[in-house]
Amino acid sequence: MPFRKPKSVARRTHRQKPLPPLQFSQALPYGAVLHDKGVQFVVYSRSATAMRVLLYDQVADPFPAEVIALDPAKDRWGDIWSIFVPGLRPGLLYHFQADGPFEPEQGQRFDGRACLIDPYARGLAGGFSRSEEGLIVPPKCVVIDDSFDWQGDRHLRRGLADTVIYEMHVRGFTNDPSSGVSHPGTYRGVIEKIPYLKSLGVTAVELMPIHEFAEHMPADNGREHGNYWGYDPVAFFAPHSGYAAATEPGGQVREFKEMVRALHAAGIEVILDVVFNHTAEGNQLGPTLSFKGLENRVYYMLGDGGSSYKNYSGCGNTINGNHPIVRELIFLCLRHWVHNYHVDGFRFDLASILSRDRNGDILPNPPIIEVITEDPMLADTKIIAEAWDAAGAYQVGSFASLRWAEWNGRYRDDVRRFWRGDFAQTGHLATRLAGSSDLYGDDGRQPFHSINFVTSHDGFTLNDLVSYREKHNEANGEGNRDGDNNNFSDNYGVEGPTQRADIDSLRARQIRNMLATLLLSQGVPMMVFGDECRRTQQGNNNAWCQDNEVSWFDWRLVETNADLVRFLSALIAFRRSNPTLRRQTFLRGGESAAGPLPDVEWFSPEGIHIDWYAADASLTCFFGAAGAEESTPDPDPSANGGVVVPRHLMLFAHAGSLPRTFHFPQAPALRALRWQTLLNTGRQPPNDIHPAGDGPVIDVEKPLELCERSLVCLVADTKPISPPPLRRIARRRA
Repeated sequence: MPFRKPKSVARRTHRQKPLPPLQFSQALPYGAVLHDKGVQFVVYSRSATAMRVLLYDQVADPFPAEVIALDPAKDRWGDIWSIFVPGLRPGLLYHFQADGPFEPEQGQRFDGRACLIDPYARGLAGGFSRSEEGLIVPPKCVVIDDSFDWQGDRHLRRGLADTVIYEMHVRGFTNDPSSGVSHPGTYRGVIEKIPYLKSLGVTAVELMPIHEFAEHMPADNGREHGNYWGYDPVAFFAPHSGYAAATEPGGQVREFKEMVRALHAAGIEVILDVVFNHTAEGNQLGPTLSFKGLENRVYYMLGDGGSSYKNYSGCGNTINGNHPIVRELIFLCLRHWVHNYHVDGFRFDLASILSRDRNGDILPNPPIIEVITEDPMLADTKIIAEAWDAAGAYQVGSFASLRWAEWNGRYRDDVRRFWRGDFAQTGHLATRLAGSSDLYGDDGRQPFHSINFVTSHDGFTLNDLVSYREKHNEANGEGNRDGDNNNFSDNYGVEGPTQRADIDSLRARQIRNMLATLLLSQGVPMMVFGDECRRTQQGNNNAWCQDNEVSWFDWRLVETNADLVRFLSALIAFRRSNPTLRRQTFLRGGESAAGPLPDVEWFSPEGIHIDWYAADASLTCFFGAAGAEESTPDPDPSANGGVVVPRHLMLFAHAGSLPRTFHFPQAPALRALRWQTLLNTGRQPPNDIHPAGDGPVIDVEKPLELCERSLVCLVADTKPISPPPLRRIARRRA
């Protein structure tokens, strides 16, 4: 009988084994699946009559070095075409090519001449070109080895309520010569600027589309627009090669992972802007690049019996997201980015399209939304919807379930209108400051389901919002017809740049007002890169094609406007240290968990309870300190020393064009506290903000004078001022 170790010894031996390096991996069932001895090619097509794999030696090769024809009798399993090719290694270049019916009136658009991008391609190499036959030839697909040394990296899992989002464009962030980085406009360039991001205090970067897109494509009319923003996808599983410093095929995969790893090491999460609503193939006049040539009727929503494309995206076609095949592609794509790239979350562009069935009707329980919501492997990720589309499906406040946060377009508009001085906006501002319970409080959601923003990539920068009344998109070549006309902006006397110090001073104050409002509101703040230093797009509110100084981050502005950068970083630090601004639940207006004071109360400038029908341009807001149940520590121990101190806040907001006198609220419990200044946008730097909330003490018996269009925020500890003993008072009187 063989000797057996005691169980206790066996367990002890097991504990002594070192843990393997952490690897999140998600094997894909389609595409070019890498094995030890070769590559398995797998592609879906129900209607194809023949399928071929085209193999290339070099990126620039116009013709394949080898064509492998799949045998329908042996290499087809139902609607799946699959073949194993031995001897192939990572870095191999390939296309698919399919024969089938060309019947546009019935939605069939096979073209046996077209070179097709693998829908599951994990990397692309090269650019777009035109063949001798006049067809557009897309970049070549690359066989990718997903192995990578993550060095123990894990998802940060920061709660949404504790998140501060910085939306940015990978190329635009560092491509300007002023960036001073070694690899401008690349993933590596972002790595070089991590110290700056950390100094700002942001906790997440939201990257404008980084999956492969049609950056430059030959145009039939000879007018080629470069697609700078990236909202023109061609390969959802592949990071954009144009943002990589490396030139070898597949180098972008390694560099993107290096960037994610470095950002995580700095305590910064990575959120991807994903575009599952359309592709670069356009309408019936567009090129055949991938989906059209494999199964057009499945991948797209079609109209007129199949001869036309439904256009809920505004870009020519609409992805058929609730078809089982497309649903699986989107679902596996999300898993791929989470587990193979350690991405922390997603913002879904025009997400309302995912609520539509293949006829375009809104579904009450869209299958793709349910799949994303319920998947346990995506449970740690942030899921954010742009809850509208280009065809009028506006679902802000009603999108999906508790799992989804939303870009709050109402917040953007209401904050802009209040600070512009529009009539009767105080009630709207109060609702947004308090977390937008009118939108999210009726279905069990909480303030952190609201992604608050004043500006984003789509529209004016914050500097331009206070410098232009009208859009100036002439450089886009569309006669200034493109872009939104409803910007709720103002120039305060001069359109564009000005030498007038009074106007520029007012503009700078308005920028501070809106940044302060954003960071002092319940919900999740998001800002667009460069707003902290007055980046301008010269009045262009739709710079999708401006891959130049119009859209790039001018790093000289960081020094020129150092006071504004300091202002924002101090605001972020204060927010991260004070859970009163990061509540997990909606304010109730009654007694707070922290004591006898209410969690929120509203007052007029006269210090009495506000009359919401007065249509004033001013209000006072009291936020009671958060209770212990909401005092969540910051996951980054280096931020604010890990200190979390719930404190009371008092906001005085004045959007009028003349100075205004505010009286401190009459409530005795509020007057018993020691109030100190956090910020006053009416004062000149550096006295505009006191990062620790330790500015001048306010005499509550005296009026508070606010200049035109300004905001003051006071803070107080939860312990009231102790009155002097009565005996001492009596002795003094005697």
